[in-house]
Amino acid sequence: MINVTRSSMPPFEEYCEEIRGLWDSRWLTNMGEKHQALEQALRDYLGCDYLALHTNGHLALENLLEAFGLKGEIITTPFTFASTTHAIVRCGCTPVFADIDPVSFTLDPKKIEEKITEKTAAILPVHVYGRLCDVDAIAAIGKKHGIPVIYDAAHAFGVFRNGVSSAAFGDAAMFSFHATKVFHSIEGGLAVCRNGETLRRLNDLKNFGIHGPEEVPYVGGNAKMNEFCAAMGLCNLRHLEEEIGKRRRVVEHYRARLEGAAGLQLSPDQEGVRSNNAYFPVVFDGFRLDRDQVFARLAEKGVNTRKYFYPLTNSFACYAGKPGFDPAETPVAAHVADRVLTLPLYADLSGEDVDRICDIILK
Repeated sequence: MINVTRSSMPPFEEYCEEIRGLWDSRWLTNMGEKHQALEQALRDYLGCDYLALHTNGHLALENLLEAFGLKGEIITTPFTFASTTHAIVRCGCTPVFADIDPVSFTLDPKKIEEKITEKTAAILPVHVYGRLCDVDAIAAIGKKHGIPVIYDAAHAFGVFRNGVSSAAFGDAAMFSFHATKVFHSIEGGLAVCRNGETLRRLNDLKNFGIHGPEEVPYVGGNAKMNEFCAAMGLCNLRHLEEEIGKRRRVVEHYRARLEGAAGLQLSPDQEGVRSNNAYFPVVFDGFRLDRDQVFARLAEKGVNTRKYFYPLTNSFACYAGKPGFDPAETPVAAHVADRVLTLPLYADLSGEDVDRICDIILK
């Protein structure tokens, strides 16, 4: 069996050494030593001063939306994980879906512009598969209309454009450190912002609004990362560049085998962008079998793949009948969602297994 992903982990002894002091301090949560150390390490790596660790990426995104005080409509993409749309709705805002670019699979700036009204409160684009949105065009739209741009960057940790981290784009960004990501802390997330006031609000929101033992000036929840997750993050961050390099070799092997095959669309590299090689999507468009048939054939041979992202979030049953939740209004996203398959990709996936996967597809 070949799974679609496999969590990377540091050497066992390294993690044990990282958590050894917790048996002495017994400080296991509430922004302890490991939490503080990981935040500083992330500031150094990302080149960002204002960031807040969270227990997961979804809560980091919800807290960002609340920290900005958003009310009204938020323009976003349906070609994303459930978390993006759910966060908007759970924060009392209305998602407005714009279509995606057929090559990058990220929000098409021209379609964003078409959706802006007096009710628009923000733009929430999503970097997908380790590929960046058109950050310059989207920044210009946000500036033109005076609305914030908040990125769902769950797929983009470790991505750099011309040496600048993905964390630097937009007015804020969220990263997921879930176990399946290129960099993970078992469970975890990160909210990045641009000023101390927003950061203070984020820290209030993730800790019940508590300022001190007898002072609770805000309503907040609980989204604090524990020390064991922070320790895993510290270990994995040391190995991140090696991890990305190994994944890149897997991606290059796939490209060598599948590039140019009739009916297969592979995403080209983005100019100036160092991808984290988070996923390897293939769009089966005009192939002799449709995507679902390929998915089934691979499963029969012990290869687990993922229809990612399918279904579109604007077709979820939980939103059925609500205005604006219609995949027909985002035809490019619907076309890709019906045809895309992400193939297995992780650091220690062997060349033999890549060949086995490609042989099944091509033969």
